[in-house]
Amino acid sequence: MNPPVRAAVLASPEYPFTPVDAPIKLDQNESSLDLPDALKAQVLEQLQALTWNRYPDLNGEALSAAIGAHDGWPAAGTVAVTGSNMLIALLVQLAGMGARVLTVKPNFALYALDAKLWGAELIEVPLGPSFATDVDALIAQIEAGREALAGRVGPAGVIFVPRPHAPTGSLCALSDIERLAQASQGWLLVVDEAYHQFAGPSAMDIARRHEHVVLLRTFSKAWGLAGARLGYALTSEVVARQLRKLVAPFAVSVFQSVCAHVALAHPQFMHDRVAATIAERERVFKALQAHPTWKVLPSAANFLLIRTPDAAQAYASLLSGGVLVRKQDSYFGLQGCIRVTIGTREENDAFLRAAGLSAA
Repeated sequence: MNPPVRAAVLASPEYPFTPVDAPIKLDQNESSLDLPDALKAQVLEQLQALTWNRYPDLNGEALSAAIGAHDGWPAAGTVAVTGSNMLIALLVQLAGMGARVLTVKPNFALYALDAKLWGAELIEVPLGPSFATDVDALIAQIEAGREALAGRVGPAGVIFVPRPHAPTGSLCALSDIERLAQASQGWLLVVDEAYHQFAGPSAMDIARRHEHVVLLRTFSKAWGLAGARLGYALTSEVVARQLRKLVAPFAVSVFQSVCAHVALAHPQFMHDRVAATIAERERVFKALQAHPTWKVLPSAANFLLIRTPDAAQAYASLLSGGVLVRKQDSYFGLQGCIRVTIGTREENDAFLRAAGLSAA
C-alpha cells in the first residue's frame, strides 16, 4: 500500500548519492581545505556573543546586504537560503509548476528531479560536440514553447544553464548566455554559477540588463563552507521580491549568517585557494594526458571529467589506492566517465599515483 503522497513524489528516485569512506575524498567538488582556524575562531567568538533564543532576520536582510556588497549587487536583488540546491526547487515552484523546465543533458540531477517533483514538463537538450551547450537548440525549444503556450496566462517556465557546466566542466560563452537572455522573454533564465570563481568573468552584466535572469551562487565550493549549507540568488528586485515569498521565514540560521559574514570580511583566503586550485587543475590535466587509456576533458571548474574504458573498474582501482572519485557513467553521453575533484597538491599526487601516473 502506498502512503498518502503525491504520485510525482512516489515516482521520483532519491538523490543519487551514497557516502563512501576513503582516506582521500575527491568525489563531491568540495574544497579540500576547511575555513582557516583564525576565521573559525572569529565565528565561534561572534556566536558566543549572540543571543540564541531569538529568531534571526526574517529574510536574512543583513546577510543579503553583505553578499551584495561583496558581489557588487543590490541587497534587494539578493536572496540567501540554505544551499543553492534549495533555490533550484524554489525557482521551479516560482515559474515552472504547470509550465516547463528547459535545460541540457547530461546535467546536475536536481534540475530534472525538481521539475518532476513540482509537476513541470521537463525538456532536456543534449550537449553538442565537446559537451558544448547547444544554444541554437535551446532557443528552438523556447520558440516552440512560445507557440505551444500561446494564450496561456503565466510564465512559460524556467531555463537552467550551468556555467561552468557540471559534470563536464565546459563553459558556455557569455555571448551565448546573452542570446538566451534576449530569446527567453516570458521565462526565468537561471545561470547556475556554483563554480564561477574557477571560470573567469561571470554573467553578472547580463543579469543586470535582463530582469528575468537569475544567477545562482554558493558558499560550498570556492569558499569551503559546504558544511554551513548556504547559497544565494542574484537577480532583479522584482524577481527577488516574488522569490522571497517561497522562502521559509527565518530560513538562514545565525550560524550560517555568521560563517558567511566572517568569510566575506576576509575574502583573500578564498581568492588564494581558487588560484591554487586552478594551477593544480592544469597540472593534473597535463599529467592525465599521459594516461594510456583515459581521456581527460578541459575544465573551467574545480574538477576534471575523465572518460575511461570502464568507469566501475577505474573507480574501484582508485578506491583501492585510497582515493574516492565519482562515477558519472549513468548520465546521458558519459559512458565510462569518472569525475575527480581537484584537491590539495598532496591529494592530487595521490590520485595520480593511484591512476598509475607520475606525480611530478
